[in-house]
Amino acid sequence: MEYITLGGAICAEVLGTTSMKFSHGFTRLWPSLGTLVGYLVAFALLAQTLKTMQVGTAYAIWAGVGTAAVAVIGMAFLGEAANLAKLMGVALVIAGVVVLNLGGAH
Repeated sequence: MEYITLGGAICAEVLGTTSMKFSHGFTRLWPSLGTLVGYLVAFALLAQTLKTMQVGTAYAIWAGVGTAAVAVIGMAFLGEAANLAKLMGVALVIAGVVVLNLGGAH
């Protein structure tokens, strides 16, 4: 169950961050509200996840997967440059999350 709530927290954070891009500095109502709701849901779900998962593991997954997802969304859909350095950076973020998880629950 903890991975389901964490996955929801990641999705909400990615939606909130993407909405922030479209808010144009919080000058557009609906994307600004999307940002607010996205982050409220993300933090609520992350808080639920932290009841049963170690904070370091949960935060590493939340931040790492969220960062990688937003970077890919930016490159795939928002016209941001996709180059080898950025793609390698995304791969390294994901690798870091995997390595942290391989450390186990000690």
